[in-house]
Amino acid sequence: MYLLGIDLGTSGVKALLMDAAGKVVASASESYPLYTPQPLWAEQDPNDWWNATCRAIRCLLTDSGVPSASIRGVGLSGQMHGSVFLDERGESIRPALLWCDQRTAAECAWITERVGERTVLETTLNPVLTGFQAGKIIWLRNHEPENYARVRQVLLPKDFIRYRLTGASATEVSDASGTALFDVPRRDWAYALLDTLELPRAWFPKVYESPELTGRVSAQAAQATGLAEGTPVVGGAGDQAAGAVGVGVVQTGRASVSIGTSGVVFAHLDAPQVDAQYRTHTFCHAVPGAWHVMGVMLMAGGAFQWYRETFAPETDYDTLVQEAETTSAGAEDLLFAPYLSGERTPYPDPQARGAFVGLTLAHKRAHCTRAVLEGVACGLRDSLEILKAMGVPLNELRLTGGGAKSPLWRQILASVFGQTVHPLQAEEGPAYGVALLAGVGAGVWQTVPEACAATVQLAEQTEPHPEQVATYETVYARYRRLYPALREFWS
Repeated sequence: MYLLGIDLGTSGVKALLMDAAGKVVASASESYPLYTPQPLWAEQDPNDWWNATCRAIRCLLTDSGVPSASIRGVGLSGQMHGSVFLDERGESIRPALLWCDQRTAAECAWITERVGERTVLETTLNPVLTGFQAGKIIWLRNHEPENYARVRQVLLPKDFIRYRLTGASATEVSDASGTALFDVPRRDWAYALLDTLELPRAWFPKVYESPELTGRVSAQAAQATGLAEGTPVVGGAGDQAAGAVGVGVVQTGRASVSIGTSGVVFAHLDAPQVDAQYRTHTFCHAVPGAWHVMGVMLMAGGAFQWYRETFAPETDYDTLVQEAETTSAGAEDLLFAPYLSGERTPYPDPQARGAFVGLTLAHKRAHCTRAVLEGVACGLRDSLEILKAMGVPLNELRLTGGGAKSPLWRQILASVFGQTVHPLQAEEGPAYGVALLAGVGAGVWQTVPEACAATVQLAEQTEPHPEQVATYETVYARYRRLYPALREFWS
């Protein structure tokens, strides 16, 4: 018996196969392009997603030798907030607008005014941000009326893959929470809000809990992917909630710090709770009846990737990190503001920009590299400080994503946070989490916490370095002054 998890990321799709003990037996990835037709725009072709998903699944089945009939369930995860516009034939009308697309500031302001800020916050528990789906739909209405007139369905990215796999228009609570059109306390669409915005209710898919059955693989999809017709597909989760399931952040006191393209601090909640200034997001969790709060910085590992590709394209990441290890904590007073694509937490500002501050002739590439790693760590600490102020218990920080693989970055994070961090023995990302959800839906485990307890294992923890903690308190205090000081130049 096996379970399949599919994660539709920003740069590519990952398919993962696990056995009943939670052991990963095979995985496969396929990439697809990102289009930026204008500054601050970000789009992808949903058909690229589907084609890459089919290739990844076929590769997985071929490499593993696992018969498709032995797969008991499929879970879906993916990049959140994007808008896939489908016509009456179920075909994509235009490229999807992604989570990191920043074109919708005017539309978000209009939605807030039209609905009323208090109603928005009480209903969705979040402000209307440029990354969220709502502004993208209104942008289409304002700027591409011909395309808007053809719309019959609006789906989130992973739910487009579900649609192609099963023919079912469905979503689940964690991903839908990030649309700015969802009643997060009630765990259903905010129908009154849709009516106020004059958005047809029929455009929005049925909502499920994450482990629930949403459909089965169709004959057409079986032919395209190699999966067995009739294989169950569960709700799955948005990438952050799925990743949290995959690392066992499914009970009070646990939080995860993820360094992927973006950076996320994620904590489990047993009841909805919000930051008084709405600097974090409160969404439904992939655990039925639970919620989560998270702070998101738009560029974390993405900032390091940009840095390497721009300033050291012939140098690999390991070499850059080794160079950074030769410098001291604080990078000789060099600071890096990681706001390369605007920012979300704690500054919901699409106009924010990145910066190196404090460069001197004494600084070398190693200092710049270390400053990037430290800048990302300080940005993540911003979210941790907000969660602490909310009274969210943070007894255990589990570290995930590409940044977790670097011993230096782990040490920097632990020392900047002043708290032990726990990497995972085997960290497979959101695809692992939704495979666990598929197992719950298939009856392998009764609950999501039970699935995590049976499968997720921690690696050796990283403790804060006592001398560096004091240094980083000073660094963080200086970092906190960067955004207020530079904001007027960006605006």
